[in-house]
Amino acid sequence: MPEDHQPIPLPEPASSLVSVKPQVDSLYSASRASEWSLSREQFESAIRRSVRRRFTACSITREELEAYLDTLHIDDLVLASACMQGSQSAWAYFVRSYRPYLRASAAAITRNSLAGNDLADSLFAELYGLTDGKQGEASPFRYFHGRSSLKTWLRTVLAQRHVDQLRKTRRWEPLEREDGTEVPAVDESSSIPLDPYRGLYLRRFLYALTVCLAALGTEDRRRLELYYAREKTLAEIGRILREHESSVSRNLERARKELRHKVEESLRSGLSPGSASPGFPSMSDAEIAVCFEYAAEDAPIDFRQLFPKKPSVKSEAGRKESS
Repeated sequence: MPEDHQPIPLPEPASSLVSVKPQVDSLYSASRASEWSLSREQFESAIRRSVRRRFTACSITREELEAYLDTLHIDDLVLASACMQGSQSAWAYFVRSYRPYLRASAAAITRNSLAGNDLADSLFAELYGLTDGKQGEASPFRYFHGRSSLKTWLRTVLAQRHVDQLRKTRRWEPLEREDGTEVPAVDESSSIPLDPYRGLYLRRFLYALTVCLAALGTEDRRRLELYYAREKTLAEIGRILREHESSVSRNLERARKELRHKVEESLRSGLSPGSASPGFPSMSDAEIAVCFEYAAEDAPIDFRQLFPKKPSVKSEAGRKESS
């Protein structure tokens, strides 16, 4: 077995990063960790939390670990970690850079500037860890793992807080398919969910994605299948569909935007495309934002299942002969 594919046991935190030490060194040097007094040990601790949050299996390969570290929003992860550790310079930077964004986002979510300011300011107090009157590990920053940008995560937390208020006057029902059977729950046994309704959001998102995907045009479905489920390159897709590589890229982007729009409309209305009867209760814009963020963060979507692989002509013929 090649060295890159040797399994790395996750239960031992020290060993999980030893094999990628040069990459961790580079990430640490390129970040603002020293400027914000975040030690190397604290830096590695933040990365280990992120790795454990992403990978639930008992081991991963070095290649998988390297690829994952490359996707992290490392500057945002360092800032959040430094703020959680009590760095005043990091916190001053966070307030200066993010407070206007938080207030604007909260106002857009609540559709009320005063309510938005209250929502944003209450989150600031939580982030600073002042829930119990002192700064410390109570900060929700401990749930940020760098898998999305800090701005995206903050907006999702704001939306979640707003949704919590909406739930006080709203009843939630389990999602069911059109035949009346309940959609299977997403396995979250390895996570520490901030939101007890995370599973419901993910089930509704996956349901909407499945029905909206089926409503796309045949060519767009084929493009998405080749790219996401069959993991073909743009050049390979171009040869299959007889399109120029640049056309494949443009058409994929258009198909993604159309699919996202359909999913948003389905969640907002509670209707499946082409259906007149609701599949589930309609969702607010804040709830929809949470749906998309949870889906991106937990990556519960297996496109190979959304696009089941059709048996080849040869294998199909073999089955007929055997029967």
